[in-house]
Order: sequence, then structure tokens, then C-alpha cells
Amino acid sequence: QVQLVESGGGLVQAGGSLRLSCAASGSIVNDNRMGWYRQAPGKKRELVAFINSGVSTGYTASDSVKGRFIISRDNAKNTVYLQMNNLKPEDTAVYYCNSIPNNSWGQGTQVTVSS
Repeated sequence: QVQLVESGGGLVQAGGSLRLSCAASGSIVNDNRMGWYRQAPGKKRELVAFINSGVSTGYTASDSVKGRFIISRDNAKNTVYLQMNNLKPEDTAVYYCNSIPNNSWGQGTQVTVSS
């Protein structure tokens, strides 16, 4: 069974930055399209960014993060990152990574942005 492990979340003030990491067993990160998702309390999980297989940079999938979030991949480390800049309180959520199509979900990492 694929294990996805997200890390790098925390508490940050508005305007700050965080970098999230997603590591996985096997080669799922390198071999698949990967996405970063988030789920805020009381809301549906949404895709915020994705990266195609075989490339090192990807795309944002939500207008709310365009120009602020950057998804990237380090093939040597079998890891996908989400660089989040100029964070806003509305970015507060649990962030998850997963392949697209999805495999089983990891625990996610909590991001809290204070105003």
C-alpha cells in the first residue's frame, strides 16, 4: 500500500511563507502526476496545485493561490514540494498530497495562518 507523508506545516503570520514536503514509498511521486490538496474546516477538499510526471515544476489549480504557491518535484529525493508565499488566513487548512488519480490519503499537515 502506498504511504504518502506530508510535512512542513505550522503556524505562520499572514504574509509569511512555508514549504510543504511530500514523500512516498516506492516511486509513486516520480512516476505519477501529483497534486497538493487542502481541506479547511467545513469545506470540501480542493486541489490547489499539480505537477505532471517527469517534470520539475507544475501548475496552480486554484485562482486563490495563483502567483503565491509553487509546486515542484525533486526526482532524486522522490519528493514533491509546495512553496507557499504571502500566506493569508484563508489558506488555513490541512494540506495533503496525492497522486492523480488518487491513491490512499496520508495524514496531511496542518497550516494555520494568523491575521
